[in-house]
Amino acid sequence: MSRFATRLARGARRLWMKYAMRGVGGADAWQRLDHAYAVPDPWHMDSALEQARFAQTNALIAATFGRVGSILELGCGEGHQTRWLREVADQVCGVDVSARAIERARLRVPEAEFAVADIHGQPFGDSPGRFDLVVACEVLYYIKDIPATLERMSHLGRDCLATFYAPALVRVGPHLAAIPDLHKDWMQHNGVTWLVCWWRNR
Repeated sequence: MSRFATRLARGARRLWMKYAMRGVGGADAWQRLDHAYAVPDPWHMDSALEQARFAQTNALIAATFGRVGSILELGCGEGHQTRWLREVADQVCGVDVSARAIERARLRVPEAEFAVADIHGQPFGDSPGRFDLVVACEVLYYIKDIPATLERMSHLGRDCLATFYAPALVRVGPHLAAIPDLHKDWMQHNGVTWLVCWWRNR
């Protein structure tokens, strides 16, 4: 692809994402999130930035929880981070509200299980502590009722972990701070910062 064609494609992607993501933050706007996946990898998960985030998340999981038996991944998208989570877990189940994203995730990580659902409709079992670890990486700021989601995570997971881009701290942080015995750390790469939080439910 020529340099001009590359710039044109990037510009078209930016315009599309600006349209698709209007009013998405904190709104449960699932249809608009599905629109975003009209283009593959709409959030550049193959970039060095996101790969660094995945690697740091894996390192924290391994150091904190050891080898994990089962993980439920909320907002798994096209399975980019799922592929990394498979390195630290025996079984990974992923849910996302976008059917387009789930279709691509199944191709990317065929050894994982996927469903088009949110955490309240996930089909993998509902018993307390069903999963050894429930993760919500870069997803909480899209959700309208964060406390209900955190409560559901704590019901389903023996342990839970969430990451989010630091500017979302104002909206997301107070809800996580209400969790007893919450642990926190920072991840950084090339000037970008994320907060990672984890807690135990046993």
